[in-house]
Amino acid sequence: MTGTGDRRLRIGLGLGAAALLAAYLGGGFVVLFVATDAVPDARSLVGDSYLHGVVLFTLEQALLSTLLAVAGAVPLAVALHRARFPGRALVLRLFLLPQALPVLVGGLAIITIWGRNGVLSGALVSLGLPRLDLYGLPGILIAHVFFNLPLAARLMVAALDRVPAESWKLAGQLALPPLSTFRLIEWPAIRTMLPAAASLIFMLCVTSFTLVLVLGGGPGATTLEVAIYQALRYDFDPSRAIALSLLQIGLTAAILALATRLGGDVAAGFGLGGQARRYDRRSLLATFGIGCILVPGIAFILSPFAAILVRGLAADLGALLADPAVQRAAATSLVIAFAAASLSLVLSALVVLAIEALGETRQGAARGLELAASLVLVISPVVVGAGWFLALRQVTDVFAAAPYVVVATNAAMAVPFAVRILGPALASANAESGRLADSLGLAGLARLRYVDGPAMQAPLGLAFAFALAISLGDLGAVALFGNQDFITLPYLLLQRMGSYRTTDAAGLALILGVLCLGLMLLAERGLAGSRGAFR
Repeated sequence: MTGTGDRRLRIGLGLGAAALLAAYLGGGFVVLFVATDAVPDARSLVGDSYLHGVVLFTLEQALLSTLLAVAGAVPLAVALHRARFPGRALVLRLFLLPQALPVLVGGLAIITIWGRNGVLSGALVSLGLPRLDLYGLPGILIAHVFFNLPLAARLMVAALDRVPAESWKLAGQLALPPLSTFRLIEWPAIRTMLPAAASLIFMLCVTSFTLVLVLGGGPGATTLEVAIYQALRYDFDPSRAIALSLLQIGLTAAILALATRLGGDVAAGFGLGGQARRYDRRSLLATFGIGCILVPGIAFILSPFAAILVRGLAADLGALLADPAVQRAAATSLVIAFAAASLSLVLSALVVLAIEALGETRQGAARGLELAASLVLVISPVVVGAGWFLALRQVTDVFAAAPYVVVATNAAMAVPFAVRILGPALASANAESGRLADSLGLAGLARLRYVDGPAMQAPLGLAFAFALAISLGDLGAVALFGNQDFITLPYLLLQRMGSYRTTDAAGLALILGVLCLGLMLLAERGLAGSRGAFR
């Protein structure tokens, strides 16, 4: 196969994967509209005071969550980059844990630390102070910051790692003080990443579902995503659900356009990277300041994990593991997670290979592929799942169709993150070896084996692990279709929480968290650790 033929094949497969993804996401929306004859009543929505409150609260919580996460990530990223201690790489890897943790488990851990009967409330009571009121906006903000602050910090650390070595050397030769180093070197690098980090976090918060469902605390703390779920699950009002979805798409699309105008790249890559060599000297006071930032920041991120461990161990884990309902839910979750992760990895790899094949000469088409991979960030998975569920009901048993809908929806949810993980590694490899591969006539399987495969080997493991975690912890699609015959671990955990069986819920949270983290570790090592896989 020639190089031209190879590029055409890759572009064709990538376009096919993107079209399949867009067809599934957009098709579910269209099917829900056609199958139910739902006609959105824009006039009634415009005059709906409750909806006005939902929209304002959605924007308010997303904006505040983004500001808090980004504002906290800036000093944390700078402190991590300046710090010189043996455990820095481990700390950066620990910052992956919130993304690996199922959202429902994270919400339960936040309640354990910050709730009325939580650790901090107990400490405040001992000091004669009132207990914390977690539910509502405060709880949503704390949970969103817990999940998104490490994400923003890692993106900023990656930006600092890309600063040329000459800049650090010059700063050391000039003996620049910490404030001057921040103003002249660190802040310009971080500033380039801010629109990307802020836009991604904002979109994740706008479409947040599980955290708002668990921590919202009532109608006054309802987001558009939760309102869509309520319209379908409890009222079965498809016209209202479609109208709310269109409104949510409009909001997120406007945010995406604004981020693009500001220079933000929502396809910015995730990376741990190696720490750039710095030559600046630190005083004892500067070292103390770094410690004052790192200790509370790391404690904020790791304390929920400690809470999960302590509360989970207090439950009767043996009885839970022997419970047939838990065993069925675990088996269902594992099957769905592996199927969804495998599907998302195939689609993401095809899209990334096509983007690289398009190169710099066709940036518009490459950008279109990236946006297609990110569609799930603006289209409600609940609406997509509901649409295809209704479509499949015409040709098969409705309960038999539910697992397939959940697998496809979870796979689509993981694609944006997998593309962000695989893309930078492949682009870097082609920048280094692409011309040499072209001159040697490497194409087809040979190029995949010697150039692209080794470059994507480690990121493939991380992408698969992320997809596993997203699917294992998903509650969106399952919350809509879950029943006694189709129960996953997150759905069972939500049921136990709803019936006030908090001890069982804590034990299930520990089981789900350990299962998720263990599978992430095995997946990452299994796909990234076998060096001969592409040789």
